[in-house]
Amino acid sequence: MITRTPMIQLISASLLGFGLIAPIQAAKVDSNALRAQAGAFFKPLPATMPGSEQDTQQQVTLGKELYFETELSINGTQSCNSCHRVDAGLPGVDNEKTSPGALGKRGDRNSPTVWNAGFHVAQFWDGRAPDLSAQAKGPVLNPIEMGLPDEATAVAKLEKAGYKAKFAAAFPGTENALNYQNMADAIAAFERTLITSDRFDLFLKGQNDALSSAEQQGLQDFINAGCIACHNGELLGGQMYQKMGVVNAYPNTHDMGRFAVTNNPADKFVFKVPSLRDIANTAPYFHDGGAKDLAQAIYDMGWYQLGKKLDAKQVASIETFLKALNNQQPVQTADAE
Repeated sequence: MITRTPMIQLISASLLGFGLIAPIQAAKVDSNALRAQAGAFFKPLPATMPGSEQDTQQQVTLGKELYFETELSINGTQSCNSCHRVDAGLPGVDNEKTSPGALGKRGDRNSPTVWNAGFHVAQFWDGRAPDLSAQAKGPVLNPIEMGLPDEATAVAKLEKAGYKAKFAAAFPGTENALNYQNMADAIAAFERTLITSDRFDLFLKGQNDALSSAEQQGLQDFINAGCIACHNGELLGGQMYQKMGVVNAYPNTHDMGRFAVTNNPADKFVFKVPSLRDIANTAPYFHDGGAKDLAQAIYDMGWYQLGKKLDAKQVASIETFLKALNNQQPVQTADAE
């Protein structure tokens, strides 16, 4: 069920009252106690993504090729990988504030990482696509992004590029297998293989030395600050929607977030909470790319969402923990390239 936290401060206060959040202490962190505490908020990432049990290797291989296919753009310059780069060990983003499309015009939102995307409650910042297949259909026909005029054009371009036999092999027994839905399904099958691996999960599973003392202190500070009100679960986020500026108003009042999807006044300035997995590599941050680096993002979230002015030591400590979420397992893309 999709939920939204109305008052993060109240949640944080409640957790503190129940003893789930310890007061900030300068003493050395007890690793076992910290793990037990963290277990109330976080879980390791599963080894497989929902829906992957139905994917075949042929579909994954086709989807990987399509992910890099520039023929899916109006002028043959743009692919999924252009904005969500997974080549060369990159973190599923282009590290741009907003991404340029095939014709050079930029969108108005930051491109989120494709890593772990299939674990999210929905796709896009405003949640307008329910799953990876639905998401894959959007950018191809978006005039600012890949710019194709319609589905038929996409199918015709893929057929001309020699994909007919590949679709038939990936979707056997299907008449006219080269179609727009199968294109999206194949891309989604590939994206369901993009699961990060990091040292935090090793710590959660019992390996104390997977995190340094400073990283463990950063985790403690992350919990103490109240960040866990939204950034929790397997992804440390990605499972709920939240207003941008719960306590103090966010300066960007142009983008109305989910309101454009639901037309519900309660959804004004509401966005999907991002995952924090591999977050240190995906700058700039927020839906509009408004935070240029991780330290700024941490400070800003403390102010806009929690009503707290985190000091430099707290920011640095939390940043140290978040860097422990760096992906250790980049996708291999040589064959697609």
